Amino acid sequence: MRPSLIVHGGAWDIPDEAVAACRDGMRRALEAGWAILSRGGAALDAVEAAIVVLEDAPVFDAGTGSHLNLDGRVECDAIVMDGATLRAGAVAAVQRIRNPIRLARKVMENSPHMMLVGEGAERYAKDQGMAWCDPEELVTAAERAAWERCREEMHAAEHHRGHEQGTVGAVAVDREGRLAAGTSTGGTCCKLPGRVGDSPLIGCGCYADATAGGVSCTGHGEAIMKIVMAKTAADNLRRLADSDEKPAELAMLAAREAVRVLAERGRGTGGLILLDPGGNPGYAFNTPRMAYGLVDAQGAFLTGV
Repeated sequence: MRPSLIVHGGAWDIPDEAVAACRDGMRRALEAGWAILSRGGAALDAVEAAIVVLEDAPVFDAGTGSHLNLDGRVECDAIVMDGATLRAGAVAAVQRIRNPIRLARKVMENSPHMMLVGEGAERYAKDQGMAWCDPEELVTAAERAAWERCREEMHAAEHHRGHEQGTVGAVAVDREGRLAAGTSTGGTCCKLPGRVGDSPLIGCGCYADATAGGVSCTGHGEAIMKIVMAKTAADNLRRLADSDEKPAELAMLAAREAVRVLAERGRGTGGLILLDPGGNPGYAFNTPRMAYGLVDAQGAFLTGV
């Protein structure tokens, strides 16, 4: 089958001055993932490669450029999931891992567990041959300045590039029909140390089931957790599969319905991207903007903010 790839860089009130950087990040993530898929590579490899690009881009809230917690430190979360086996690997509250998505995959493939957190996750990284980074290497001047203003003034959205959003993610289907999804985040600014949101939680910030579809979410984590949004969107895909509507329209409908539930039942804001088992893409958000990108049926890269 023809492979498919979709990525996101967070749903939030993206300012005009950040649009170009967000579009550039989306395109570079698509390039990294599509280089793998187009030569017959695996969906898991494509998802990891795309998210690594986004973790390394300071404009997004993941890896380098993550928001700082109340103590002024970065704490990152990430998850990756294989739609064929329903195996997932996740890490949370890691401070010394440059690319948390890579560690999440190692947890999935090499450990008997599905989630490791904090110091234990970092020790496992060392056991797996991953080098630690200095936590300060993940801190950007913009985020340090935002954190310092929060300490001196009222915590307000204008202090942040994204405030509570900016999470990144990717979903891919490869030539063999294998489906995978992943999500990575630095969480919310000035969060309590040890806070974990939706992103690394299976069914909340990410879900992949080859019989339904793959999903990556972004937005207000506590609200997303309330409605288990990624699983909700996947269930929407399954429920709509027998509809007479065109598959491409159904994928968009499934995404929009999940975001509607987020607003009405979760009382929150955010967005998501998804692919159905055939690789048809869908996305939706109820924030002013969401950074996203996908590869269309002709192989062209489409990005939106």
